[in-house]
Amino acid sequence: MKFKPLDLKKIRTYSVKKRRSKVSLSKKAAIYKGGCSFKEFLCTLPGILAASDLKAVVAAMARAHRDKRTIALGMGAHVIKTGLSPLIIELMERGIVNAVATNGACIIHDFELAYLGQTSEDVDKELRSGMFGMARETGELLNNAIGRGVKKGYGLGKAVGEFILNSKFPNKDVSIFAAAERLNVPITVHVALGTDIIHAHPSMNGSLTGEGSMRDFKIFSSVVQALSKGVFLNIGSAVLIPEVFLKALTLSRNIGGGEKAVKDFTTVDMDFVRHYRPMMNVVKRPTAGSGKGYALIGHHEIMLPLLFAALIEELA
Repeated sequence: MKFKPLDLKKIRTYSVKKRRSKVSLSKKAAIYKGGCSFKEFLCTLPGILAASDLKAVVAAMARAHRDKRTIALGMGAHVIKTGLSPLIIELMERGIVNAVATNGACIIHDFELAYLGQTSEDVDKELRSGMFGMARETGELLNNAIGRGVKKGYGLGKAVGEFILNSKFPNKDVSIFAAAERLNVPITVHVALGTDIIHAHPSMNGSLTGEGSMRDFKIFSSVVQALSKGVFLNIGSAVLIPEVFLKALTLSRNIGGGEKAVKDFTTVDMDFVRHYRPMMNVVKRPTAGSGKGYALIGHHEIMLPLLFAALIEELA
């Protein structure tokens, strides 16, 4: 087969002035000047890509808060391990976040910080000796607290929250679970059996843990059912919270009468990288047809304080 070069003289053109362009100077960044306020810094951000998405998420959260709509936050334990518990607590204190959903690892790190002021063991080192996850107090105190709470009819979140709030732990003021209990904010724990270190302890009761987590799923589903025109944020959970959120959403629509029951809400996924489940189960599928989904990529210890501060400025 023989091919001749295309004759470029035959191409069709149009005026660039008539073309729709995605970037314009109206969205360009401004120069930051030393000594400016944080609000002035925000105004220097370009209105393009992730910076534009950040502004859109802040606007959606501010609008939902002003309109008294539900703002729910789902999270993995890395949020706690990067020192961000005070921000989550402040969002609850201000009435901005109305509900919190966590994975099972969150109660471990939240408890250890309240109890001891430190957490996050050296997994590589302890795994070799078989001692990874074998901290006695963490296993015994949490499993016993779960058992007592579930027997009283609580879910896992309330069981742990009440336990820490009523304790004499020196750092319980930084406990998200204790704060949720004190503020009467629903906080739920969604467990996959065998994934958390306390499941390897003899004090673990799979029946009670499962029952408590199932109660929390029902509570979280009622939160999702109230999400219309609100906001759901998933911060740092790549599997559990996205999966639970999707099931809670379909359950809410099933009972509530279809898509019209829960619609026009905003979803946000915040993590180091883009993961399949959060992108599909948080950002795309739930908002298909109505609403808007965003992915903000970056380190939690930078991105969450940035989002928090921008939101406080917007609400000021």
